[in-house]
Amino acid sequence: MKLHVINSGNFKLDGGAMFGVVPKTLWSKTNPADAANYCNWSTRCLLIEDGNRLILIDNGMGNKQDAKYFSHFFLNGTDSMEKSLQTAGFSTDDVTDMFLTHLHFDHCGGSIKINKDNSGYETTFKNATYWSHAEHWEWAIKPNPREKPSFLKENILPIQESGQLKWIEGASDFTKGENEYISSKQLGENMSFLLSRGHTDAMMIPHVKYKGKTIAFMADLMPSVGHISLPYIPSYDTRPLITLSEKEKFLNLAADEEFVLFLEHDSVNECCTVQHTDKGVRLKETFALNEYFGK
Repeated sequence: MKLHVINSGNFKLDGGAMFGVVPKTLWSKTNPADAANYCNWSTRCLLIEDGNRLILIDNGMGNKQDAKYFSHFFLNGTDSMEKSLQTAGFSTDDVTDMFLTHLHFDHCGGSIKINKDNSGYETTFKNATYWSHAEHWEWAIKPNPREKPSFLKENILPIQESGQLKWIEGASDFTKGENEYISSKQLGENMSFLLSRGHTDAMMIPHVKYKGKTIAFMADLMPSVGHISLPYIPSYDTRPLITLSEKEKFLNLAADEEFVLFLEHDSVNECCTVQHTDKGVRLKETFALNEYFGK
């Protein structure tokens, strides 16, 4: 097995929105804001070479929306999905499995692109199986008014129409007290999945066994190291008290098992570990993935 960090670009969101009820004087210590109160965030994805499979976890925003749409997010940096895949020695056609933690625009927007004659949409990863969760899919295609701006139909419906969509089955559900995270093996013996329901319903947190460690791809359960403290919960979360409970359970498990936490939205830190302290679970160290495991 071999892992590659795939950076698909940075964007900005209001710092207050990303930290909910926590005052700026506290969250700005780890995530300083600009003059307009925006913090910079990454859309960092993970590419997994495992035997004859090339598995990509999430794919960023994509590029099919118009300039007005993207102007709300202040895209920055020089990274893109295609460029990062090329650096790793691959193209979008090489991906065999496109795994989607959830269907918010900044996690699945790269799934679909405008076709060559500009007449409609097509899948970006034409040779890949797209993996989602049936419960989350239903949540996304019939969105509540609060989440509707994050569930864009052009990011979602063409996946099903392509015939490339399959469901992950047997993922453990933390909210229901299912603490065993080694469950579904649909993407091979080295990957399993944990369901989270605080940010959005049935978001999946993939776990990857690698070189004797477990890497947890944190998606929006913990967007950055600045979100380790339990009350630091984005206002985007639909059920913040469930997020609070899920984070507490997960971070205790992560400290006990010495998980490596892969951070999708932290624009500075790729990964971190956590440890138990007299103040609860706190940051232990941060590092680049290849720095920790070696290339």
